[in-house]
Amino acid sequence: MPGAPPALEVRALRKTFGTVVAVDDLDLEVHSGECFGLLGPNGAGKTTTIEICEGLQEPDSGDVIVLGRRWASDERILRERLGVQLQETQFSEKVTVEETITLFRSFFQRGPAVEEIIGLVQLDEKRSARVGTLSGGQKQRLSVACALAGDPELLFLDEPTTGLDPQSRRQLWDLVERLRASGRSIVLTTHYMEEAERLCDRVAIVDHGKVIAIDTPRALIRSLGAEQVVEVELAEGAAVPGGIFASTTGVLEARIDGPVWTLQVSAAHEAVPAVLRTLEQAGLSLTELRTHMPTLEDVFVSLTGRHLREQ
Repeated sequence: MPGAPPALEVRALRKTFGTVVAVDDLDLEVHSGECFGLLGPNGAGKTTTIEICEGLQEPDSGDVIVLGRRWASDERILRERLGVQLQETQFSEKVTVEETITLFRSFFQRGPAVEEIIGLVQLDEKRSARVGTLSGGQKQRLSVACALAGDPELLFLDEPTTGLDPQSRRQLWDLVERLRASGRSIVLTTHYMEEAERLCDRVAIVDHGKVIAIDTPRALIRSLGAEQVVEVELAEGAAVPGGIFASTTGVLEARIDGPVWTLQVSAAHEAVPAVLRTLEQAGLSLTELRTHMPTLEDVFVSLTGRHLREQ
């Protein structure tokens, strides 16, 4: 929200586990009222960063200011103002959805009625169902419901759709969009680029504990300078000369991964015929050709040479 203080400020945050540096002098600022995404592969430091911001872990160094307060002096106040959905939440499987939400609501001095929370996450038909009978998507919505029990000003969602089927994932997306529209500040971690593009006002791409890029999804994609991405798959074992596409018309950048070349191009209608001519002149056999609009995945690959979902 314009003029409002940041919902979250992180300065020079560092956390190590033995010889492993999980978070490496990381800086972030989340604006009030925005959905902010931490995007990166598994092991990039996203969850560690979030757990420090949630007060669940102590940093080795750095400063974290949450809603204008610090954990060292204002823990009780912050617990009342935050909502936390962990990457994995274990509920008692023998109690019902309504009983679970009622329990979590009792932890907070203020918040919406249990009936309202159940309606918000669209679990009305499952209110009397035991948790153990819920599907994966329903359990994730229950997890978000518990995070909403205190009507939080800042909501942390740590990879809320990991492991869900496409339909359940989109149901969670709809819920997050409604929460964002209500004016809450949201911090979302994910390694699904489509999720970040749809839900987040801004994203920070994290790799090896560092922020390597931060902006709106559209601005990050635009920074590539490519109108389209062309993927060219060659016959397995083909001997490809280095820099084969260096002078090919319309190709801005080329990267090889096994038999697949990923080409960032300025205009597909010009680049594709030129690429085919280059391959023909080199005597190389094409097995598949695909094109797509640039995504955050392409931004990450351009910055790191790796894909988001690589471990």
